[in-house]
Amino acid sequence: MRIDLHTHSRASDGTDPPAEVMARARARGLDVVALTDHDTVAGHAEAEAALPPGLTLVPGMELSATLGGRSLHLLAYLFDPAYPPLAEAVASLRDDRVRRARVMVGKLAALGTGVTWDQVAAIAGDGVVGRPHIARALADTGTISAPAEAFTADWIGDGGRAFEDKYALEPAAAIDLIRAAGGVSVLAHARSGGYEVSDDSIGALAAAGLTGLEVWHPDHPPAVRGRLRVLAAALGLVPTGGSDDHGALTGHILGAGTTPAESYQRLVAQATGPVTTVTGSAR
Repeated sequence: MRIDLHTHSRASDGTDPPAEVMARARARGLDVVALTDHDTVAGHAEAEAALPPGLTLVPGMELSATLGGRSLHLLAYLFDPAYPPLAEAVASLRDDRVRRARVMVGKLAALGTGVTWDQVAAIAGDGVVGRPHIARALADTGTISAPAEAFTADWIGDGGRAFEDKYALEPAAAIDLIRAAGGVSVLAHARSGGYEVSDDSIGALAAAGLTGLEVWHPDHPPAVRGRLRVLAAALGLVPTGGSDDHGALTGHILGAGTTPAESYQRLVAQATGPVTTVTGSAR
């Protein structure tokens, strides 16, 4: 089985509609894919309706948290999105994303870039607005040559001239919300630049109820993957993998990181809520 448990669609900051993500996943030979858009489950219904035969969808979300003043992302799977405390927390996250984006656009405008809110809103569409949308707008103005160049101190990188922090959850509280909603939680890309989480902090998250640790991620070189896998085993965490694909922004890399079948089965077995995986059937 080929299993990718970390993907994004246009419901947040990916470039492709959820249906297209599902089609691409099957075309890339995936058997299982999780849709994990940032702070939203808005793409799930479209993804489920478009599932190709034989492809299994794991409903998920990438939840914004903060630890020691730095962003920390939790991949949540198989939770009940209607669970009121979680739904309220996620709504607050989405609302503050809009506030944050408007502030950053204002700062960019003051820097003479020509970026406008209408431009960013048009790129985001119905999706949850994020920095990649602003980066695309900045590139469209010709200020930078590619969206990746926006994530620097000159522009909207952490601490940059046009950066604005956002509201995020405390990790232990987020883990509790996911678990109370019947889901399981996995710490995402713990060795990616700007998102590094120490071994001690990962241990504390495990003690707080974290279910898994993302090991196989495109930002993690082989040596790092090896160390994370050892750490996961020592802490009793489920080692997972995913591509973190954002469509055209990342070069359509579905399947670039995958999860072992045993790990996938462990995650599904630990979920306790009413939400389950869905497999496409012949129509």
